[in-house]
Amino acid sequence: MTIAEVSKKYELTADTIRYYEKEGLIPRVPRNKSGIRDFDEVSCRWIDFIKCMRSAGLSIQVLQKYVELMNKGHSTAKERQELLNLQKEILVKKREDIDKTIDRLNYKIKIYDEIIGGKRKDFMEEP
Repeated sequence: MTIAEVSKKYELTADTIRYYEKEGLIPRVPRNKSGIRDFDEVSCRWIDFIKCMRSAGLSIQVLQKYVELMNKGHSTAKERQELLNLQKEILVKKREDIDKTIDRLNYKIKIYDEIIGGKRKDFMEEP
């Protein structure tokens, strides 16, 4: 696949894909005889993984470490697992924080629904 095709498929700009490659997040993208990137299934799986992890908030540095460990082989499996577990814990905490914020917003919206609906008149403005 060309970079344009991959860009369209994964909804990433070509510049982003080139950046990921430059930063070592996409191991060795094959090239055709003309030197043009020719993304194979392995490259595309890496792009899909990186896109997922980035959208969840993982940093470039964490992903570089993960790829580095992957390239070292099976002996790093435990370290990779620990890295992913740590990132999962961070995401779970973020999700808990987001859930608390959503609960607070729902509470505030309910109060405004009551005020607008004339069911509540004792409301004092607060943050």
